[in-house]
Amino acid sequence: MSDAKNHIDETVKANDVVLYMKGTKDMPQCGFSSRVAGVLNFMGVDYVDVNVLADDAIRQGIKDYSDWPTIPQLYVKGEFVGGCDIITEMTLSGELDTLLEESGVAYNKDAAEKIREANA
Repeated sequence: MSDAKNHIDETVKANDVVLYMKGTKDMPQCGFSSRVAGVLNFMGVDYVDVNVLADDAIRQGIKDYSDWPTIPQLYVKGEFVGGCDIITEMTLSGELDTLLEESGVAYNKDAAEKIREANA
């Protein structure tokens, strides 16, 4: 494995929730990254953000690692969950709640419900 893939593998496995994104959780640099970070932030999920714009090797490496062509990419307990569209669908259907609960990841259930209510 390359240095970038090793670093990605270590990061994904060492943290419960990791979001590879353009920008940071406090300052997203694209709409898709902003949407996923916004959901996680609003739901109070504790996660590590990795800014792919800061390192070209990580930016390409994460695509190779997951075999997924787009960013953002969300990982929970070492497993690739999906990108913006998948996370949006999972949030609105309640599947993200279930995944977080089953993974032992804390989040604000009331906030998750508010997201669904606002999008009903």
